[in-house]
Amino acid sequence: MINTRDILETINMIQDENLDIRTITMGISLLDCIDSSADKSCNKIYDKICKKAENLVKTGEDIEKEYGIPIINKRISVTPIAMIAAASGDDPIKYARILDKAAKEVNVNFIGGYSALVQKGFASGDEKLIISIPEALATTERLCSSVNIGSTKTGINMDAVKLMGQIIKKSAELTKDNGLVGPSKLVVFCNAVEDNPFMAGAFHGAGEPDCVINVGVSGPGVVRAALSKIPDADITEVAELVKRTAFKITRVGQLVAHESSRRLNVPFGIVDLSLAPTPAVGDSVAHILEEMGLESCGACGTTACLALLNDAVKKGGVMASSHVGGLSGAFIPVSEDAGMIDAVRSKNLSIEKLEAMTAVCSVGLDMIAIPGDTPAEVISGIIADEAAIGMVNSKTTAVRVIPAIGLKDGEEIEFGGLFGLSPIMKVSTASPAKFINRGGRIPAPLQSLKN
Repeated sequence: MINTRDILETINMIQDENLDIRTITMGISLLDCIDSSADKSCNKIYDKICKKAENLVKTGEDIEKEYGIPIINKRISVTPIAMIAAASGDDPIKYARILDKAAKEVNVNFIGGYSALVQKGFASGDEKLIISIPEALATTERLCSSVNIGSTKTGINMDAVKLMGQIIKKSAELTKDNGLVGPSKLVVFCNAVEDNPFMAGAFHGAGEPDCVINVGVSGPGVVRAALSKIPDADITEVAELVKRTAFKITRVGQLVAHESSRRLNVPFGIVDLSLAPTPAVGDSVAHILEEMGLESCGACGTTACLALLNDAVKKGGVMASSHVGGLSGAFIPVSEDAGMIDAVRSKNLSIEKLEAMTAVCSVGLDMIAIPGDTPAEVISGIIADEAAIGMVNSKTTAVRVIPAIGLKDGEEIEFGGLFGLSPIMKVSTASPAKFINRGGRIPAPLQSLKN
């Protein structure tokens, strides 16, 4: 029986505490669109996306109206395009443009999957697609891109790490007059997952169904509000409260996922229960950590608080849904989190502290603006460090850094919308160039041998 108190509590979460469904993402396999002719393949891709997703946005809007639950984004993820484009050997930019055209036709916010999986080396078409990424992101509006350069099973492809440093730098240069949208929509992964509904890193894995619905929930404001009611509780009570709150948030996501699946006649995939912040006041992961007792995010103890939060969110979430997946935990992007922005401004949070925090949270160094004159080799070094954390700890890590062309550390850049703004963070200028230029592959760690 539905409890009236629970209904009122959920209404309060939505109205006063920024609870929302961050995204409904439809994953679409393009494996049956492979053709030796790029033009024929692109036509198949366009037709399939438009057919499968023609009612995606309307369905999301209908559910939003009927249940009063804000659904912020409707998105599509597709099979990594490097796998599709390899058959034709043609310019992969054709695929970028047809994906963008299809996204506009069905009116989704973003489409992800202009991607390559090169954790163990470059297959046919991979390198050509990666080299095309800066142009693809500069000449499209809704396209997102990702590259997986390492995993616990394979180690880290250092040739790809070197290349991605150059790609990020070039992407920033090509879009310096357009809000640096290029690197804002590009993620470099280690241990990328196949069912991630969140952009910019979403792609539809080869092991996924032909079409599937994945939902990403949010709600850091809800967790913070709950913690504010127990200011003197001990840490065990804090963890228990976060678990219970995560359960309630995830149940809302489960409801939306099942309704979307039923109405679209598409299998339900997963609920990603990540706490995804926004620049809005009251919707910050950093503020949750401060509610636990830190004077500022970045203070000593921040990593411990984040570890508690991430674990409790997952424990609560898995009790609310039988199919939890994606990334699931707490995101710590700088530009998209008002509390993180304040912590960087006050010099309490550095990129080195953020790197330590990524060892215990979901994903990694996300939406971080760095000085525009940062060399490509330094960006590659950042990628290598973050990938090493993911590889050794058997977790997903990622890098989405934005070289702010023409700006230096201490200045700020405005991205707008959900991307928010970011202070430019100081990066070590000591060069890792010799290490990066060695190439080759960092071997997989011993813990990878689990067969």
